[in-house]
Amino acid sequence: MGEFLNPNNVPYKRAKNSEIYVDKTGLLKTLNKRVNTMNNRICSTRPRRFGKSMAIDMIAAYYNLGEDSKELFSGSQIEEDVTFEKYLNQYDVLKLDIVVMCGRVQETQQLIAYMHQAIVKELKEVYGEYIQDTSIMIESALLDIHLATGKQFIILIDEWDAIFRIYKNDDGIQREYIEFLRSIFKGSSADRFVALAYITGILPIKKYGTQSAMNNFDEFTMINPRILKEYIGFTEEEVRSLCKQYNMDLDVVKQWYDGYKFRGMHIYSPKSIVDAMIYGEYASYWSQTETFEILRDYITMNFDGLKDNVIKMLAGEHVDVHTGTFTNDVVSFASRDDVLTALIHLGYLAYDEEECQVYIPNKEVRSEFENAVRSASWNGVVRAIEQSKKLLRDTWNGNENAVADALERIHLENVSILSYNDENSLSLVIALAYFSAKDEYITIRELPSGKGFADVVFLPRKHSDKPAIVVELKCNSNAEGAIAQIHNRQYVNVLAEYTGDILLVGINYNKDASNDNYKHHTCIIERWTKE
Repeated sequence: MGEFLNPNNVPYKRAKNSEIYVDKTGLLKTLNKRVNTMNNRICSTRPRRFGKSMAIDMIAAYYNLGEDSKELFSGSQIEEDVTFEKYLNQYDVLKLDIVVMCGRVQETQQLIAYMHQAIVKELKEVYGEYIQDTSIMIESALLDIHLATGKQFIILIDEWDAIFRIYKNDDGIQREYIEFLRSIFKGSSADRFVALAYITGILPIKKYGTQSAMNNFDEFTMINPRILKEYIGFTEEEVRSLCKQYNMDLDVVKQWYDGYKFRGMHIYSPKSIVDAMIYGEYASYWSQTETFEILRDYITMNFDGLKDNVIKMLAGEHVDVHTGTFTNDVVSFASRDDVLTALIHLGYLAYDEEECQVYIPNKEVRSEFENAVRSASWNGVVRAIEQSKKLLRDTWNGNENAVADALERIHLENVSILSYNDENSLSLVIALAYFSAKDEYITIRELPSGKGFADVVFLPRKHSDKPAIVVELKCNSNAEGAIAQIHNRQYVNVLAEYTGDILLVGINYNKDASNDNYKHHTCIIERWTKE
């Protein structure tokens, strides 16, 4: 056993010995179907602390012929599969961690040469009679071994994209690294000695122009994880089981950590769930693994529409995104779409594949956006966030003038002159103004239709003892008319299963420039009880 060739099972054993271990060996069933097929090269990417390294350790332990792993996988999902023993400990495994490699050279230009030398040295220790010259490249050594023995390799690369993140402005080392990967994974020679390749990282494979640098890999990403979606993180069923075991409230856990959805399947960050269960506290765990300054640097890039999109998402909106132009690195941004796409891969945004939209997934990540916005000196947004708790209290207490004044101030500070009179803008202002309501409420916002505005409904969460809130928005009318419309159109019926106190909030905004009250807001709050 070596560091690279057939490493021991200690890393995976450590994972299994942890207080919380979730069985993800079902992934091995999928991989077994691809061994020695035309689809035997897989790139699976996901954010930091979403279990990438654990998956690599598990795969290495299963295929590695250097150890007997049968007992290690006893009782796991893969043991029940018909292919379990067929592939168990049957291959030489070559496992590389690119972050570790990057830390071992002082000069960047030495990196690729070091990788070749270090790996070939280990190969020669086991297969020395077939490798005459240690200065040859990895692919030559692997081919020589295969031609002499017929052996094939499982090649695993963890943090495959580290070079594009660590040396993000060094195009030379990036291209040299891509050629290194191509030499191992592309061409007829590679087809002989590669039984299976599995690489993982944060970013998808780098594009040059519109083409992938290694187009013979099937990619599974945060935009489209396809058949690997349940292995991106913890599923809701897995989280539900843990909540029961650790006596945690699933509804609160969902509020804090849910939000990544892949065609109906909800996925959670393993880091967040494990820490929440072990410590028995709801807090930001995943976000502690990286500083908010990185997020700030992204959202403050000078692209048209980016800031407005961030404000909309802070207010709970989904925004459209086109992901096709992203070149899969952290510097080549040409538009706000590229920035938003990068944030999807980094885990700061979730992606709705069916609607092609992005949004902030949960309370944990939203707190990082709050920190980033404060650091970016977006004063209007910061004030809206800071004042939202007071606005919510004023609403509960029926302080109509205070509510109207707060909405007017937030409206003026956060909506551009061009969009100020847009019908959708006031509804968006309501959502931003009531930012802190997300802790107590589920927000239901319907888009405007026809003349006037649709409702904004705040439905109390299960753990909340606060009243429901129904908001009706009017323009160039009066707040009394807004209240009347709530009654006349029976908007409270949207709360079909809710009983208890409801606050009816009517808000009017005057957008008639000829009126003395131009841009003035008025508010009426009425308490109502639903039996």
